[in-house]
Amino acid sequence: MGLLDGKVAVVTGAARGIGQATAVKLAANGADLALCDLQTDWLAETAEKVAALGRRVECVQMNVAEADDVTRAVGEIEQAFQRIDIWVNNAGITKDGLLMRMTPEDWDNVLDINLKGAFLCTKAVARIMMKQRSGSIVNVASIIGLIGNPGQCNYAASKAGLIALTKSVAKELAARNIRANAVAPGFISTKMTDALSEEVRQKMLANIPLKRFGSPEDVANVIAFLAGDEAAYVSGQVVTVCGGMVT
Repeated sequence: MGLLDGKVAVVTGAARGIGQATAVKLAANGADLALCDLQTDWLAETAEKVAALGRRVECVQMNVAEADDVTRAVGEIEQAFQRIDIWVNNAGITKDGLLMRMTPEDWDNVLDINLKGAFLCTKAVARIMMKQRSGSIVNVASIIGLIGNPGQCNYAASKAGLIALTKSVAKELAARNIRANAVAPGFISTKMTDALSEEVRQKMLANIPLKRFGSPEDVANVIAFLAGDEAAYVSGQVVTVCGGMVT
């Protein structure tokens, strides 16, 4: 028996990285999955991994920054599965640049996807969860939303806003037995970090007490816990997954 048997979970930005690892982890614990991204063909690899675990999986095209598209996609997921128990707001982008060189477009694009997208998705799925009188929402924030970072004003603002959104949603929806939490990953191993010079990598590692980069699976493990009933008394919290960088 899996900890999430009988649950239906949705993961946005599920094509790779933390999104893919989260979808696989939730499936391994017994959940059926709806995978969302801008293009459904991006989701093929994740869908194969979920299906290999014997779970039902549906791929749904969705632009999280467009209200009408979110409403349509959430409606399709509800029609397909008849319920939504877990929603993971993972879709996000970066468009880094120093404040004085950052364009309004780069600001808007990052805030639209990272923050507005989570707002639109949460609002849409909340209607379903309120009728069920149960649900768990997990937002993928970042330690940059807690500590800031040069060259990432837009990203930091979006993730700080996502943390504040999480806390407010947790208080608003608690009466309907809906929980909302966030994870704040630190430096996670990706193609980007793999391409860094050894000198840069060592400088980054010097700031991590555990002396290693995290993996997408490290983050997925925490998301799975927050999503399930074992975290039934956990809401409105931000769990850092950063190897001790933020304490």
